[in-house]
Amino acid sequence: MTMISKAAVGIAVGIAGIFVGYCFYFDQKRRSDPDFKKKLRERRKAKKQAQKSSSKIPDLKDREVVQRFFLQEVQLGEEMLTYGDIEGGVEHLSNAIAVCGQPTHLLQVLEKTLPSQVFQVLLHRLPTVGQKLSIQTMAEEDVE
Repeated sequence: MTMISKAAVGIAVGIAGIFVGYCFYFDQKRRSDPDFKKKLRERRKAKKQAQKSSSKIPDLKDREVVQRFFLQEVQLGEEMLTYGDIEGGVEHLSNAIAVCGQPTHLLQVLEKTLPSQVFQVLLHRLPTVGQKLSIQTMAEEDVE
């Protein structure tokens, strides 16, 4: 019985060694690729664009969906502001304000927590989001 367990341990160690070697080989191959950084930047840029376009305002009649959207937008806005993407963060926060039940209260909280420059950008952005929201609700009413 001890021979079987020793053999199993030996096989497991051999497989782990092969896997680690495989990882080292492909990591070295990846790092030596001259287009690696270019491809990485393109992927990050595409991901950022996808995040910006993914913030479509949901159906305002479904309160649960609106609440989830609100929380998601606030979280994304805070994350983007943390990483220094002011435009993206302001866009997500303005979407959250647009669907918020008490926008004046939320604006007061944001005024206290955000830097004044970012808050001013947010205030300038709100009319645009309001127009987008009204256009979308009018389009939904036309469909019905």
